[in-house]
Amino acid sequence: MYDIAIIGAGPTGASAALFAAKSGKKTLMLDSNQSVTKRAWVENHYGVMEISGPDLVEIGKKQAVKFGSTHIEALVKNIVKADTGFVISTEDKQYEAQHVIIATGLFAELAETLGLNIKPGTEPRIKTIIDVDTDGRTSIPGIWAAGTIAGVSMHTIITAGDGAKVAINIISELNGTRYVDHDMMK
Repeated sequence: MYDIAIIGAGPTGASAALFAAKSGKKTLMLDSNQSVTKRAWVENHYGVMEISGPDLVEIGKKQAVKFGSTHIEALVKNIVKADTGFVISTEDKQYEAQHVIIATGLFAELAETLGLNIKPGTEPRIKTIIDVDTDGRTSIPGIWAAGTIAGVSMHTIITAGDGAKVAINIISELNGTRYVDHDMMK
């Protein structure tokens, strides 16, 4: 049983996984390897002069794994409510998690399969997004959404920040107190 499972490992998902794992939560990233960031050239990301999208995605996944997140390449087909959380089904395996973050970018098929409340997207080429509250909660308690699929601008720096924000909200809920991650130079 994972504390938090993240569907997607682009800037949103990997950022969520990085914060979740670094906080000590048992974290799973399930990634279908379809991030649109893999086609990007990035020169507008704070702290990075320039980087290819594929490199940015790979570094993000490695950072999350460094702090303890499990990364599995698989396409999620369904998520079903269970007694203590959710059962997440891929093509050939099942995983259990207490909370789920959907960070699938412009891909809304999973949200539609789950029956989440959706609405029209506002970004160019984003037809459908998940309807979330300001914390990232969806219409199904325990399932959260972050990044482009949650209506956030698809710029990598913004989606990464939103993934971190939603993970911090879940960590805070699990801990029963507001969580802050702030490292100091040694």
